[in-house]
Amino acid sequence: MSSCSPTLTSPSPCPPPPPSLPSSPTPSSPAPPAQPLPPALPPTGEVMILALGRKKQRMLLCLSILPNLFLAFLQSSDPLLTLSPPHRCRLSAPFGASQVLNTTLPWEKGTRVQDSGVWSQCKRYPSANGTQVASEGCVSGWDYNVTEGLRNNIVTEWNLVCERYWLVPVEEVCFILGILTGCLGLGYTADRLGRLKTLLASLVLSVVLGVLVCISPSPSAFIVTRFCLAAATAGVYLALYITRLELCDPSLRLLVTMAAGLTTVAGELLLLGVALGCQSWRGLLGVGTAPLALFLSYGVPGVFCESPRWLLLSERATDLHSFTERRDRERDSDSFTELEAESPNYSRPHLSFSELLHSRNIWKNLCVLGFTSFISHGINHCYSSFRGDVRGTAPSFYWTYLLSVCSGGGAWLLLWVTVDRCGRRGILLLAMTMTGLASLILLGLMDYLSESAITVFSVLGLFSSQAAASLSILFAAEIIPTVIRGSGVGVVLALGCVGRLSSPLMDLHNHYGYFLHHVVYSSLALLAVLSILLLPESKRKPLPQTLADGEQYRRPPLSRRRRDNVPLLATPNPET
Repeated sequence: MSSCSPTLTSPSPCPPPPPSLPSSPTPSSPAPPAQPLPPALPPTGEVMILALGRKKQRMLLCLSILPNLFLAFLQSSDPLLTLSPPHRCRLSAPFGASQVLNTTLPWEKGTRVQDSGVWSQCKRYPSANGTQVASEGCVSGWDYNVTEGLRNNIVTEWNLVCERYWLVPVEEVCFILGILTGCLGLGYTADRLGRLKTLLASLVLSVVLGVLVCISPSPSAFIVTRFCLAAATAGVYLALYITRLELCDPSLRLLVTMAAGLTTVAGELLLLGVALGCQSWRGLLGVGTAPLALFLSYGVPGVFCESPRWLLLSERATDLHSFTERRDRERDSDSFTELEAESPNYSRPHLSFSELLHSRNIWKNLCVLGFTSFISHGINHCYSSFRGDVRGTAPSFYWTYLLSVCSGGGAWLLLWVTVDRCGRRGILLLAMTMTGLASLILLGLMDYLSESAITVFSVLGLFSSQAAASLSILFAAEIIPTVIRGSGVGVVLALGCVGRLSSPLMDLHNHYGYFLHHVVYSSLALLAVLSILLLPESKRKPLPQTLADGEQYRRPPLSRRRRDNVPLLATPNPET
């Protein structure tokens, strides 16, 4: 019987032995070459979220939502701190019978004295009949008729009325600029140093600066410390927003964001109740600052973790390894199958600024969403003060405050019901269209609408503008890559702050030019409707990680049968 063995001259393989009689290789025959294993792929963000386990994920999401309840105390307290009540100059002793005169003078607001019987709040009245008006200055102090809000705020404590009233809009402008600075600076820090470190640093600064604000001895010290406190609280809000979104899978993102938004609304309602209880601006800010010290426990190992998506893109392999080890005890049967196959030395992407400058699709999406955020935040003030600026019948402070807060809560409920069904882009388009139409109706039919109709369209515009503002931030966080998500969302929030600056600037100019101001925002709202068509759709899609992933988030074609290009903003296909 002839034996068959592979040789160099006979490359044909030998017939395989029968299955029942396995043959053992002879010592002289060479071993077959080992097949190379396929390269191990790095874990994705969804795999890392799955590795957390549902119980751990839900606990972390609850911990990221809870601070919003107290952040509302520090970020939404400006209307209470700067509310100017009816006031009048306290008459000095030489005029005689000052107490009798002060009790007989009415408390109506106004600027005319003799024309229609309206008493000026910035004049002195030396005679009992009020026909003679003395100099502008008031050396004996001011009397205030506080019926709404805090009994003691910065206006009544430091007499920021009449010739010193300009300090109130300056404080509001500095506070908004502080939020803008914190969104830009700490958003970049969150991308470079991590979400958890930015959160802890911002919490420490918020607690320290909150105490300094409460003990401010003068308006200038209050304005400076309030500016820094606004920047610190903006860092806390931004770090929590990004971490919360990066801890969710696509099916939970909208629900968790809506829960955080409603928690902020609950904090704003609770703020009004605390203000009615404490009646002091120092106590109000102290109540908002003290609970933030409890959240410093998030820095304790095992309580709150770094964003797993950010760890995948960072160079901190030791942090990623410790992340997987801490969760090894909580893993399910197949949760870590792909994670354990990871090669410990796989190459992680780095942020290339040259690549970022050439990422035209990312810049386009960022500009469009920043523009819608600017419009929706800026026009919000026009609806809330329409009756007071145009008709001269401003509603009470409580009505305006509750209307704004409740419309924000209703906007979140509308987004929760519709956004996952109709898509982010469609609902944002609808919200901006409603905002522009409500504004045009109020401006064009102002002389023909009744008070009830003005109220209805003002509420509609307020509701739709807040829905557009909230959805713009969520939309931006979903389509901006993880490697620049902190900076990108910070830019969108900062542009929203630029829109919010219109409210104190209008107060500084005594609301002159309100009509032109409203017309400009209405026109920009209609322009934003056209720009929204250039956005992609992020419904039920994974979060992009790298710049290349973000470039692939392009708008769907208007026609299903062929691709179309917008000549000015066309983006090349990243696959070609």
